[in-house]
Amino acid sequence: MSDAHSPLMPVEQALERLLALAESTPIREHELVDLAAADGRVLAEPMVAGLDLPPWPNSAMDGYALRLADWQGQALPVSQRIFAGMAPEALQPGTCARIFTGAPIPQGADTVEMQENVSVGDDGRVHFNQALKVAQNIRPQGQENRQGETLLAAGTQLGPIELGLAASIGLAQLPVRRRPLVAVLSTGDELVEPGQALGAGQIYNSNRYLLVAWLQRLGCQVIDAGILPDDLERTRQALAELQDVDLILSTGGVSVGEADFLGIALREAGDLALWKLAIKPGKPLTVGEFRGRPVIGLPGNPASTLVTFGLLARPYLLRRLGVEKVEPLGFQVPAGFTWGKPGKRREFLRARLESGRVVPYANQSSGVLRSAAWAEGLAQVPEGTTLAEGDLVQFIPMSELLG
Repeated sequence: MSDAHSPLMPVEQALERLLALAESTPIREHELVDLAAADGRVLAEPMVAGLDLPPWPNSAMDGYALRLADWQGQALPVSQRIFAGMAPEALQPGTCARIFTGAPIPQGADTVEMQENVSVGDDGRVHFNQALKVAQNIRPQGQENRQGETLLAAGTQLGPIELGLAASIGLAQLPVRRRPLVAVLSTGDELVEPGQALGAGQIYNSNRYLLVAWLQRLGCQVIDAGILPDDLERTRQALAELQDVDLILSTGGVSVGEADFLGIALREAGDLALWKLAIKPGKPLTVGEFRGRPVIGLPGNPASTLVTFGLLARPYLLRRLGVEKVEPLGFQVPAGFTWGKPGKRREFLRARLESGRVVPYANQSSGVLRSAAWAEGLAQVPEGTTLAEGDLVQFIPMSELLG
């Protein structure tokens, strides 16, 4: 357990430690899946092209194909018409071929002129109205890739573009890492599932739905372990039922208090440390293992859960699958607000872009999830920093965190 008086841990250090833990327990098992089922999965092996793309030279334009040496300024007769999907005949000397975009270049042709730059006489001969050069408007064989070339590295997270690329080289299935199995736990007698009546002092369990949906977007299988009551023996039983999971992910209740029964049960059978992070929201984070299974305990307030999962737990899971680039991309945007008091923790403000400037939600309380629904991303205010309007701040779009 971290010393109560230990300094706050920078978010970079926490992420570095989590990624090191992830690399020590990689998920190596993989399976073959159809392209239609591979969205969001992580490639287990490099994707290698089995053919040149395009497989043959083809026309980049609707126009006319010719052998440039045959043309000395005279009109040329049309000897064939070539559509995409056809196998053309060799070009007859002294002629041109009517050709359409994507159609194979006939043997003997080395130039395509677009139809806008020609005129066709009454006799059907084609007049080329400007100078031509060899290879113009022709996509050469292998322009996109050559057979044997690696197109995607192992560890690539697959999306629509990557699946389209796989289809373009004829792959119907891809080897992907198996889905991580994550158990999600919520703690506390104060939590009630939506649809039930609230009792005195109770609130609805929003974190469960936030995390389950998020994990599924990341390609995880989720065991919803529900809400653990404030009872040590029932907590022990619930944990004992979690067999062969890749991660136990909890929200709230993993601290040093005498009523934090999840924390007590985990420490009895595992190795846990409470990291106090230099971020806001999301100061407490519990990391360790229970009977050899990794554990990450997120803070219980909804905005804190969102920030710590997005910045720390999400990269951890992706790295276990072999993904190299796990940190969300951000960009610099002028601040549409002032920040007069430098803080000791880095703040991640739920914010949106308005007129080219980043504007935070008015209420940044860690218990206000509405702020994240309103926001388009997180604006980062480093510790020890003040801001005037127009100063640049780092903005991380929600789309970078959620996918």
